[in-house]
Amino acid sequence: MALGNFSQVTEFILLGLSDTRELQVLFFIFFFLAYAMVLLGNLLIIVTVRTDPKLLSPMYFLLCNLSVLDICCTSVISPRLLVDLLSQRKAIDFEDCMAQLFFLHFVGASEMFLLTVMAYDRYTAICKPLHYTAIMNQRVCWLLVFACWAGGFLHSIVQTLLTVQLPFCGPNTIDNYFCDVPLVIQLACTDVYVIEWLMASNSGLISLFCFLVLVISYTFILVTIRVRFTEGHWKALSTCASHVMVVTIFFVPCIFIYLRPFSTFPSDKHICVIYTVLSPVLNPLIYTLRNNEVKASMWKLWNHCRVF
Repeated sequence: MALGNFSQVTEFILLGLSDTRELQVLFFIFFFLAYAMVLLGNLLIIVTVRTDPKLLSPMYFLLCNLSVLDICCTSVISPRLLVDLLSQRKAIDFEDCMAQLFFLHFVGASEMFLLTVMAYDRYTAICKPLHYTAIMNQRVCWLLVFACWAGGFLHSIVQTLLTVQLPFCGPNTIDNYFCDVPLVIQLACTDVYVIEWLMASNSGLISLFCFLVLVISYTFILVTIRVRFTEGHWKALSTCASHVMVVTIFFVPCIFIYLRPFSTFPSDKHICVIYTVLSPVLNPLIYTLRNNEVKASMWKLWNHCRVF
């Protein structure tokens, strides 16, 4: 029995993405390569930003933090997923499930808030260039990043406490490759009507609110660029295009999953791949391939390493 008298379920069974052995092998290769790309790509961004004095602007400081969150987000999911793809029985302990749920929402919500801050940084740089260094000084950047992590923690602790106090006494099969709130609470042996609305208003509205703030920010940026277009604004437009791609890939699936209580679809677990695996893989590629400063710094770092 887990958690005293509140639960009889000691483990959950994850059905995964497929029960076909051949597909599981292909999925293992795909997710192993994806996880390796996330680790190597984001670590390269972190090392590059931290070692090049030219990349000390707030934008790269925030990008560095995004890389840390991408590594954390993927590391919550991928290692267990890879093990399960090679296992016959895909079971996860109740406590491990709650821990995975907590850390997934912790880093996921923190990333949402950080992407919103990055949009504000671009808005300030383009729409208020004369005041940019005063507004986005080092102290403000640290405070904003701390607020993102604190907001993610607060969001996650609420989600986890609402879930862990539910009684689980019967079915324990989760049709997904990781533990997440919408699927876990449906296994509870009690009425979860209020809980599902609380979950949707928490995760779903946070996703939607951050996405709308991002859309409004980039709309202002595009209007500003259109009014006074210069070569510098063309560079800013290229950077914003990268941000919009990241935002769309990350937020749209999250809104689809979390902003609809009382319903789940078989395709949900495939949609989850987009924001748990695909988005962290694409982030380093999008930010480096479309950013000449980062590419130049990476080449400089590579040439420096070859010397030694």
